[in-house]
Amino acid sequence: MWLGRKDAQVTREQVLEALRDVQDPELHRSIVDLDMVRDVRVRDGHVHVDALLTIQGCPLRQVIVESIRERVARIPGVRSVDVSLGVMSPEERQALIARLRGAEETSPFLTPSSRVRVLAVGSGKGGVGKSTVTANLAVALAQEGRRVGVLDADVYGFSIPRLLGLEGRPTVIDQMIVPLERWGVRAVSMGMLVDRDEAVIWRGPMLHKALLTFITEVHWGELDLLLLDLPPGTGDVAITVAQQLPRAEVLVVTTPQQAAAEVAARAARMAHKVNLRVAGVVENMSYLDGPTPVAVFGEGGGESLAQRLGVPLVARIPLDPRICEAGDAGEPVVVRHPDSAGARAFREAARHLLAARVT
Repeated sequence: MWLGRKDAQVTREQVLEALRDVQDPELHRSIVDLDMVRDVRVRDGHVHVDALLTIQGCPLRQVIVESIRERVARIPGVRSVDVSLGVMSPEERQALIARLRGAEETSPFLTPSSRVRVLAVGSGKGGVGKSTVTANLAVALAQEGRRVGVLDADVYGFSIPRLLGLEGRPTVIDQMIVPLERWGVRAVSMGMLVDRDEAVIWRGPMLHKALLTFITEVHWGELDLLLLDLPPGTGDVAITVAQQLPRAEVLVVTTPQQAAAEVAARAARMAHKVNLRVAGVVENMSYLDGPTPVAVFGEGGGESLAQRLGVPLVARIPLDPRICEAGDAGEPVVVRHPDSAGARAFREAARHLLAARVT
């Protein structure tokens, strides 16, 4: 890239310092700190950077190239910037993985000193909008300036990729999975590893192994919160979460119908039995939004459940066709219709959970 200007003398050290501002778009770390810069050559204001990709066919290679060019071009005296890309050797990749994981041999969520807040979004039954709540709540938390991840633990009925508009496969670096990211949320799901219409037919042990992989083999980077979208019920997945993430909290989703609230109470009782704290209740499809709100699915289920459990009613999410339409389009309602009643309710829920953090 020719810049056509000449002034100050440019040094190799200046270029390296500038490249510290360039982050790998998937790993969210400086390419200098990750040893992705193999060489820098400077001659009469012409700069050549040899950089290394983590894997062959990296989907974001052009983003890296443009970021290098843009940052180096800012240095006074630079006339042109040329970038060559290579690929890390297996030994270099192993060193990179070791650097990313640091001294910890296990997932950061498993350590007693971890400051990552884990919220498992669950319900006693299907069809209450649990995944929609997870996706919108995650984006609302990101909009509040938090670093957020979503682990789609509903291995059989995955829907997080659709709801967040995530396409393609995650990058895998020698068995370390790099989550996809959109709307400021990093996410991993079985739906990213199989075709969207493919059925996952596994018994319990395989299910446990898949969840363990998502917890321990995914490079989440630095997070403030990790949300888990649990499948309905109180079966294998809930037990695995309790065993692997004992500091997790449970957010129970129900509809206003008393029958649904009674079933949701079972998910809360399961949490208590395995010593997981219930953070609160979300009442979804609470009322049909309009000039005169209509209680389509009854009233009071969420409030009565919250009172019975002794936890706050975090939010009442309206029944709004725009929430469904936005999810099908891969744009959560907090993004697509930010001024809608549903979006406001999700943002209120996010703020409530942040304010109610128990340390």
